[in-house]
Amino acid sequence: MSFRYIGSKARLVDRIGEWIELWNGEGRFVDAFCGTGAVAAAAAAAGWPIHLNDHLICATTMASARLIAREQALFKALGGYDAAVRHLNELPPIKGFIWREYSPASAEHLGIERRYFREANAGRIDAIRSQIKIWRGEKRLSEVEGRLLIADLLSAVNRVANIAGTFGCFMAKWTSQADELLNLRPRELLDQVVDVTITTMPVAELEVDPHDLVYLDPPYTKRQYASYYHILETIAVGDSPEVEGVSGLRPWKDRASEFCYKTRALAAIDALVRGLAARRVLLSYSDEAHVPINQLRAALNKIAQVRTHVIKTIGRYQPNRPADEAATEVREYLFEIDRTVAALQSLSA
Repeated sequence: MSFRYIGSKARLVDRIGEWIELWNGEGRFVDAFCGTGAVAAAAAAAGWPIHLNDHLICATTMASARLIAREQALFKALGGYDAAVRHLNELPPIKGFIWREYSPASAEHLGIERRYFREANAGRIDAIRSQIKIWRGEKRLSEVEGRLLIADLLSAVNRVANIAGTFGCFMAKWTSQADELLNLRPRELLDQVVDVTITTMPVAELEVDPHDLVYLDPPYTKRQYASYYHILETIAVGDSPEVEGVSGLRPWKDRASEFCYKTRALAAIDALVRGLAARRVLLSYSDEAHVPINQLRAALNKIAQVRTHVIKTIGRYQPNRPADEAATEVREYLFEIDRTVAALQSLSA
């Protein structure tokens, strides 16, 4: 199962990669809305140093795990990577936060039966996340090793979650994948170390250099990622927030994105591109998005020289069966924005 994440560029990364030039020795590839990191991984393979940013910790955790080399994750204190994963998979379940809030156990404790996970799997999530935290406290894991194991846990959670496509809500009936036992799987690590830096901040606050190649993949629609992936964020952070509603949402409105509001999206994109110091910017967008492609192109043309590339036509995101039956195709675009040094200076004046 591929990772269920709206807006993922996994199906488009080969085409987008055609515009990610081989690193020339200057600058970084800055993935400003990194998501699960498919595009950043392609840039790393092309030789770029990588800077990952997203307003969700779960996203930077998943994306950065793609870029970990074997020599960075030896797990010496635990007998190796495979041994660490095996130990986590053998832990008995515990009745922790995920079990109490996001399995049928919630009916007894809260009066709301949330069916995100079977109780056994929810207890396994709690046990595994707790053990990773203990190992980090005991300094038996490096920061990179801990991040890798949390990313492996998020992947395992994705495989057994009783959801249609996001964690914004759960399915009323149990799906077949929800009945599978949650298990971590060691992933293939890279042969060579990648120069990676990570931030989790509002994208407008990112500091970039004129030599950086900045890739922008903002939200296209009203779906707020902070609410749609709240459980993944809770697992990545490792906290026990006050949650509310039938879906058990963690507080998220402080991370609401301007790009998700139809009346604000164009102004938000315009301001973001104008504020970036990078000479080259790549912007992904789609014809199902809030801003019509012609309006977006017109706005960008006022900022810089813009070339528009049709990347691919793909099936529309389908969160449930009615949407699947009514599915249409979506055309994905890549805007290549190129500014001279003089143009950058005039924008900042």
